[in-house]
Amino acid sequence: MRVLLDTNIFVSYLLGKSQKSSIVSIVEAGVSQAYTILLPEELMEELQKSIRQKDVLRKSIPLSLLDEFLLILTDASEILPTLSESIPSVTRDPKDDYLLAYAVAYQADVLVSGDQDLLRVKRDIEKTSTLQILSPREFLRFL
Repeated sequence: MRVLLDTNIFVSYLLGKSQKSSIVSIVEAGVSQAYTILLPEELMEELQKSIRQKDVLRKSIPLSLLDEFLLILTDASEILPTLSESIPSVTRDPKDDYLLAYAVAYQADVLVSGDQDLLRVKRDIEKTSTLQILSPREFLRFL
């Protein structure tokens, strides 16, 4: 199964790594190859930028943990090169559209996100493609 995880999943994982939560279970299952993590280069850049530039995250997530996690994630994932096509507007927040574009272009089976803007377009996307958009809780039950 090919799965694209939203940046918010990785941030939540890094924030709650010491706890056993659904997010931790999801990420650890992907890293241990229970499914294939699709990892756009753009998402890795967004993850690094978010943690390095947001004070709250930078104080809560040591940069050494971020760097170590990115190495593990890179080794365990299928890295997706940057899309050259223009990305259509689908969601209320244009910053989320790239995730849908990567999921469709690279034939993801599932996009996992806690972002309400992505979850709102779930029915429309699922009508026109085989892509499922699931919340972390839904995906964990699916696994």
